Amino acid sequence: MTQEQINEIYGQIFESYDKPNLGTHIKKLIELDFYLPYSSTFFCITDTQNLEFKYISKNMHSCLGYETSDLLDGGMKFFWSKIHPEDVDNWLQALNSLMEYTTKEISLEQRNQMNYTWNYRLMNSKDEYVNIIQNTTPLGFDSNMKPIIGLAHYTIVSPEIILPQTASAKLLNTENEYETKYFNNFSQKLLSDGITNRERDVIRLLVLNYSSKQIAEKLFISHNTVDTHRRNILKKLNINSTGELLGILKINKNLI
Repeated sequence: MTQEQINEIYGQIFESYDKPNLGTHIKKLIELDFYLPYSSTFFCITDTQNLEFKYISKNMHSCLGYETSDLLDGGMKFFWSKIHPEDVDNWLQALNSLMEYTTKEISLEQRNQMNYTWNYRLMNSKDEYVNIIQNTTPLGFDSNMKPIIGLAHYTIVSPEIILPQTASAKLLNTENEYETKYFNNFSQKLLSDGITNRERDVIRLLVLNYSSKQIAEKLFISHNTVDTHRRNILKKLNINSTGELLGILKINKNLI
Protein backbone atom coordinates (compact mmCIF):
# COMPACT_ATOMS: atom_id res chain seq x y z
CA MET A 1 0.00 0.00 0.00
CA THR A 2 1.43 3.38 -1.01
CA GLN A 3 1.67 6.42 1.25
CA GLU A 4 -0.94 8.16 -0.90
CA GLN A 5 -3.38 5.29 -0.36
CA ILE A 6 -2.74 5.32 3.40
CA ASN A 7 -3.32 9.08 3.52
CA GLU A 8 -6.59 8.65 1.64
CA ILE A 9 -7.81 5.96 4.04
CA TYR A 10 -6.87 8.08 7.07
CA GLY A 11 -8.71 11.00 5.51
CA GLN A 12 -11.85 8.92 5.13
CA ILE A 13 -11.64 7.64 8.70
CA PHE A 14 -11.11 11.12 10.13
CA GLU A 15 -13.78 12.68 7.94
CA SER A 16 -15.62 15.32 9.93
CA TYR A 17 -19.12 14.60 11.16
CA ASP A 18 -21.53 17.03 12.75
CA LYS A 19 -22.13 15.42 16.14
CA PRO A 20 -21.98 11.81 14.92
CA ASN A 21 -24.11 9.24 16.69
CA LEU A 22 -22.50 6.68 18.98
CA GLY A 23 -22.62 3.91 16.39
CA THR A 24 -20.78 6.04 13.82
CA HIS A 25 -18.17 7.06 16.40
CA ILE A 26 -17.40 3.46 17.34
CA LYS A 27 -17.37 2.35 13.70
CA LYS A 28 -14.69 4.91 12.90
CA LEU A 29 -12.56 3.83 15.86
CA ILE A 30 -12.71 0.21 14.72
CA GLU A 31 -11.76 1.22 11.18
CA LEU A 32 -8.79 3.15 12.52
CA ASP A 33 -7.56 0.22 14.63
CA PHE A 34 -6.63 -1.79 11.53
CA TYR A 35 -4.04 0.84 10.55
CA LEU A 36 -2.60 1.67 13.97
CA PRO A 37 0.93 0.36 14.67
CA TYR A 38 1.61 -2.12 17.44
CA SER A 39 2.58 -0.39 20.67
CA SER A 40 2.34 -0.62 24.45
CA THR A 41 -1.19 0.83 24.35
CA PHE A 42 -4.52 -0.73 23.42
CA PHE A 43 -8.09 0.53 23.58
CA CYS A 44 -11.52 -0.91 24.26
CA ILE A 45 -15.12 0.20 23.92
CA THR A 46 -16.56 -0.45 27.37
CA ASP A 47 -20.15 -0.94 28.55
CA THR A 48 -20.20 -0.48 32.32
CA GLN A 49 -23.95 -0.99 32.50
CA ASN A 50 -23.66 -4.59 31.28
CA LEU A 51 -20.00 -5.05 32.35
CA GLU A 52 -19.03 -5.90 28.76
CA PHE A 53 -16.33 -5.01 26.28
CA LYS A 54 -17.97 -4.02 23.00
CA TYR A 55 -14.68 -3.90 21.13
CA ILE A 56 -11.05 -4.72 21.94
CA SER A 57 -8.23 -3.37 19.79
CA LYS A 58 -5.61 -5.65 18.24
CA ASN A 59 -2.82 -4.44 20.55
CA MET A 60 -4.39 -6.03 23.62
CA HIS A 61 -2.88 -9.45 22.84
CA SER A 62 0.64 -8.06 22.36
CA CYS A 63 0.29 -5.98 25.55
CA LEU A 64 -1.18 -8.57 27.91
CA GLY A 65 -1.04 -11.89 26.08
CA TYR A 66 -4.73 -12.68 26.48
CA GLU A 67 -6.95 -13.70 23.58
CA THR A 68 -9.66 -11.27 22.55
CA SER A 69 -12.24 -13.95 23.36
CA ASP A 70 -11.03 -14.00 26.99
CA LEU A 71 -12.21 -10.42 27.47
CA LEU A 72 -15.25 -10.56 25.21
CA ASP A 73 -16.57 -13.72 26.87
CA GLY A 74 -15.44 -12.96 30.42
CA GLY A 75 -16.33 -9.29 30.31
CA MET A 76 -15.13 -6.76 32.83
CA LYS A 77 -15.32 -9.27 35.67
CA PHE A 78 -12.58 -11.33 33.99
CA PHE A 79 -10.43 -8.22 33.54
CA TRP A 80 -11.04 -6.99 37.08
CA SER A 81 -10.17 -10.40 38.52
CA LYS A 82 -6.61 -9.83 37.26
CA ILE A 83 -6.06 -6.65 39.29
CA HIS A 84 -3.42 -7.03 42.00
CA PRO A 85 -5.17 -7.85 45.32
CA GLU A 86 -3.28 -5.06 47.08
CA ASP A 87 -4.60 -2.52 44.57
CA VAL A 88 -8.28 -3.44 44.65
CA ASP A 89 -9.31 -1.24 47.59
CA ASN A 90 -7.57 1.86 46.20
CA TRP A 91 -8.94 1.11 42.73
CA LEU A 92 -12.51 0.97 44.07
CA GLN A 93 -11.98 4.17 46.05
CA ALA A 94 -10.64 5.87 42.93
CA LEU A 95 -13.66 4.89 40.81
CA ASN A 96 -16.10 5.89 43.54
CA SER A 97 -14.40 9.24 44.07
CA LEU A 98 -14.42 10.04 40.36
CA MET A 99 -18.11 9.21 40.05
CA GLU A 100 -18.97 11.14 43.23
CA TYR A 101 -17.02 14.17 42.05
CA THR A 102 -18.70 14.09 38.64
CA THR A 103 -22.25 13.80 39.98
CA LYS A 104 -21.73 16.54 42.58
CA GLU A 105 -19.51 19.03 40.75
CA ILE A 106 -20.01 18.62 36.99
CA SER A 107 -23.21 19.82 35.34
CA LEU A 108 -25.24 17.50 33.14
CA GLU A 109 -24.33 19.57 30.09
CA GLN A 110 -20.57 19.20 30.72
CA ARG A 111 -20.35 15.49 31.45
CA ASN A 112 -19.76 14.56 27.82
CA GLN A 113 -16.61 16.72 27.99
CA MET A 114 -15.00 14.81 30.86
CA ASN A 115 -11.93 12.58 30.78
CA TYR A 116 -10.74 10.26 33.56
CA THR A 117 -7.41 8.60 34.38
CA TRP A 118 -6.44 6.07 37.05
CA ASN A 119 -3.93 3.25 37.44
CA TYR A 120 -3.40 -0.18 39.00
CA ARG A 121 -1.36 -3.37 38.59
CA LEU A 122 -2.81 -6.15 36.47
CA MET A 123 -1.70 -9.75 35.87
CA ASN A 124 -0.86 -10.62 32.26
CA SER A 125 -1.11 -14.06 30.64
CA LYS A 126 2.36 -14.95 31.99
CA ASP A 127 1.14 -14.41 35.56
CA GLU A 128 3.28 -11.28 35.83
CA TYR A 129 1.90 -8.02 37.19
CA VAL A 130 2.32 -4.96 34.99
CA ASN A 131 1.30 -1.37 35.59
CA ILE A 132 -1.83 -0.25 33.76
CA ILE A 133 -2.62 3.44 33.25
CA GLN A 134 -6.25 3.65 32.16
CA ASN A 135 -7.66 6.72 30.47
CA THR A 136 -11.40 6.72 29.79
CA THR A 137 -13.55 9.17 27.85
CA PRO A 138 -17.34 8.77 28.14
CA LEU A 139 -19.17 8.21 24.86
CA GLY A 140 -22.68 7.33 26.02
CA PHE A 141 -24.83 8.08 29.07
CA ASP A 142 -27.95 6.71 30.72
CA SER A 143 -31.09 8.77 31.38
CA ASN A 144 -29.46 10.29 34.49
CA MET A 145 -26.33 11.29 32.51
CA LYS A 146 -24.25 8.65 34.24
CA PRO A 147 -21.48 7.42 31.89
CA ILE A 148 -22.11 3.87 30.67
CA ILE A 149 -20.32 3.60 27.30
CA GLY A 150 -16.69 4.67 27.19
CA LEU A 151 -13.54 4.70 25.11
CA ALA A 152 -10.82 3.30 27.37
CA HIS A 153 -7.12 3.46 26.56
CA TYR A 154 -4.79 1.17 28.51
CA THR A 155 -1.07 1.91 28.60
CA ILE A 156 1.31 -0.78 29.86
CA VAL A 157 4.21 0.38 32.03
CA SER A 158 7.11 -1.77 33.24
CA PRO A 159 6.39 -3.55 36.54
CA GLU A 160 9.80 -2.39 37.77
CA ILE A 161 8.44 1.14 38.04
CA ILE A 162 6.61 1.81 41.30
CA LEU A 163 3.57 3.97 40.61
CA PRO A 164 1.34 5.46 43.31
CA GLN A 165 -2.34 4.76 42.67
CA THR A 166 -3.89 8.03 41.60
CA ALA A 167 -7.09 9.22 39.94
CA SER A 168 -7.80 12.41 38.05
CA ALA A 169 -10.72 14.02 36.24
CA LYS A 170 -10.29 16.57 33.47
CA LEU A 171 -12.79 18.83 31.74
CA LEU A 172 -12.50 20.05 28.16
CA ASN A 173 -12.58 23.83 28.50
CA THR A 174 -13.68 26.51 26.05
CA GLU A 175 -10.20 26.53 24.45
CA ASN A 176 -10.48 22.79 23.71
CA GLU A 177 -7.83 21.95 26.31
CA TYR A 178 -8.29 19.43 29.10
CA GLU A 179 -8.12 21.11 32.49
CA THR A 180 -7.55 19.04 35.63
CA LYS A 181 -10.52 19.48 37.96
CA TYR A 182 -9.87 16.66 40.42
CA PHE A 183 -6.79 14.71 41.57
CA ASN A 184 -6.21 12.28 44.40
CA ASN A 185 -3.37 9.96 45.38
CA PHE A 186 -4.85 6.87 47.02
CA SER A 187 -1.46 5.39 47.90
CA GLN A 188 -0.84 8.23 50.33
CA LYS A 189 -2.44 8.24 53.74
CA LEU A 190 -1.44 11.86 53.96
CA LEU A 191 -2.24 13.02 57.45
CA SER A 192 -3.01 9.76 59.17
CA ASP A 193 0.04 7.53 58.94
CA GLY A 194 3.69 8.52 59.17
CA ILE A 195 3.20 12.29 59.37
CA THR A 196 4.05 13.81 62.77
CA ASN A 197 1.94 16.48 64.44
CA ARG A 198 4.65 19.10 63.78
CA GLU A 199 4.83 18.11 60.10
CA ARG A 200 1.06 18.40 59.96
CA ASP A 201 1.33 21.95 61.32
CA VAL A 202 3.86 22.80 58.61
CA ILE A 203 1.60 21.37 55.90
CA ARG A 204 -1.40 23.42 57.07
CA LEU A 205 0.64 26.62 56.97
CA LEU A 206 2.04 25.77 53.55
CA VAL A 207 -1.52 25.44 52.25
CA LEU A 208 -2.12 29.00 53.51
CA ASN A 209 0.88 30.12 51.36
CA TYR A 210 3.19 30.86 54.27
CA SER A 211 6.92 30.88 53.49
CA SER A 212 9.42 28.80 55.47
CA LYS A 213 10.47 31.96 57.33
CA GLN A 214 6.86 32.79 58.25
CA ILE A 215 6.19 29.19 59.33
CA ALA A 216 9.27 29.29 61.54
CA GLU A 217 7.97 32.44 63.24
CA LYS A 218 4.47 30.99 63.67
CA LEU A 219 5.71 27.73 65.17
CA PHE A 220 8.63 29.25 67.13
CA ILE A 221 11.20 27.02 65.41
CA SER A 222 14.19 27.78 63.19
CA HIS A 223 14.06 28.29 59.43
CA ASN A 224 16.36 25.26 59.00
CA THR A 225 14.01 23.10 61.05
CA VAL A 226 11.10 24.07 58.80
CA ASP A 227 13.12 23.13 55.71
CA THR A 228 13.98 19.78 57.31
CA HIS A 229 10.30 19.14 57.98
CA ARG A 230 9.47 20.01 54.37
CA ARG A 231 12.07 17.58 53.01
CA ASN A 232 10.85 14.82 55.34
CA ILE A 233 7.22 15.39 54.29
CA LEU A 234 8.07 15.03 50.60
CA LYS A 235 10.13 11.91 51.28
CA LYS A 236 7.40 10.25 53.37
CA LEU A 237 4.72 10.99 50.80
CA ASN A 238 6.92 10.03 47.86
CA ILE A 239 6.32 13.27 45.96
CA ASN A 240 8.81 15.59 44.30
CA SER A 241 7.83 19.10 45.26
CA THR A 242 5.85 21.25 47.66
CA GLY A 243 3.79 22.39 44.67
CA GLU A 244 2.65 18.82 44.06
CA LEU A 245 1.71 18.46 47.73
CA LEU A 246 -0.27 21.70 47.69
CA GLY A 247 -2.06 20.68 44.51
CA ILE A 248 -3.21 17.45 46.14
CA LEU A 249 -4.32 19.13 49.35
CA LYS A 250 -6.11 22.08 47.76
CA ILE A 251 -8.24 19.75 45.65
CA ASN A 252 -8.78 17.28 48.49
CA LYS A 253 -9.37 19.50 51.52
CA ASN A 254 -10.61 16.57 53.60
CA LEU A 255 -7.01 15.34 53.86
CA ILE A 256 -5.84 18.38 55.82
